Amino acid sequence: MDTTVSYPFNHGDGLALDDAYAEARERPGLTRVQLPFGEPGWLVTRYADARQVLGDRRFSTQLGTQHDWPRVIPMRAEMGILGLDAPDHPRLRRLVAKAFTAARVEQLRPWVRNLARELLSGLKEQGGTADLVEQFALPFSVQVICELLGVPPQDRPKFRVWTDWVFSTTPISPEEFMANHAAFRGYMASLVEARREEPRDDLISALIRAQDDEDRISADELVDLGNSLLLAGHETTAAQVGNFVDVLLHTPGGWQRLLDDPDLVPSAVEELTRFVPLMSGSVFPRYAAEDIEVGGTLVPAGEGVLVSLGSADRDPARFDEPDTLDLGREQNPHLGYSHGAHHCFGAALARVELQEALRALLDLMPALRVTGEIAWKPQVAVRGVSKYVVGW
Repeated sequence: MDTTVSYPFNHGDGLALDDAYAEARERPGLTRVQLPFGEPGWLVTRYADARQVLGDRRFSTQLGTQHDWPRVIPMRAEMGILGLDAPDHPRLRRLVAKAFTAARVEQLRPWVRNLARELLSGLKEQGGTADLVEQFALPFSVQVICELLGVPPQDRPKFRVWTDWVFSTTPISPEEFMANHAAFRGYMASLVEARREEPRDDLISALIRAQDDEDRISADELVDLGNSLLLAGHETTAAQVGNFVDVLLHTPGGWQRLLDDPDLVPSAVEELTRFVPLMSGSVFPRYAAEDIEVGGTLVPAGEGVLVSLGSADRDPARFDEPDTLDLGREQNPHLGYSHGAHHCFGAALARVELQEALRALLDLMPALRVTGEIAWKPQVAVRGVSKYVVGW
């Protein structure tokens, strides 16, 4: 009997985690799933199993290029650095670690703080309501990524167009896809070349300077890194600003607790990252390089495993009262930024952005409330609001 089930489970409006994940966690072994496109895969839903797969280098993302890997869209997106294994992935990670340091991110914090406050102050001057997504979350995250990369202010509107295209909620033709993809890569290639000739105090220049005899980076790899930062960092952070506000406003006492104790913002950001199942499903499967047992299931060599971070972060075997939002949760080893070799190298920046966005909203709009339309993104990988009208 075929026990393969349709995936992803999450659907519809809002950020609820589908009950099918809890059912899968309670069943022994892994769940065999079929996404709309590609071959079947094994779904990991428990925290311990997720840590195992993400931390075990016998599970390869690069092997996915040899397979019709499970996905929700017809086209196979480029994975960039996420699709690399050793030796290329560790080499690039070392270079990123040299250039994209915690100190660099913290140096950017005052600028991020001022940007958040300037954007919100501008909204308050315009009137009593605004679309939090269109007028704050999206421009905020785009400008932060562009500032980090060293994109000149006059070119930043182009990046907004490209990110809107990549994460469009309406169908896009293969021709439009390729045209926008080529335009973005062309721009990034020219920016990399400009920074080689005239370095500045930005991340691309720092990556070029970080090279040595052992670790080198090609122009194409620099373009791929810029692509990963822009698309992953911008879209996920913008989505989470709206998601966090929605959860706080709809959790009894949630917004008020942070107003009463703003020092809770850092732990609140960690808890909200754990609590919000950001992805509609699992992306970029890991393929077993050899037979490996996971959660009581033997995954044969050459088969793909999908890890649900959202489900793992609601596993009662790891978190007390996992379905309760606890803004002061002290022990919070969530997987919101993944784990292992592919742990998100932009995690520190995401934390700074989310903390400063939340602090600015609390300070400048303490009476924040929903006053108009809420629209959710349909049929996209990253869950979030596409429109969120608020007053203050």
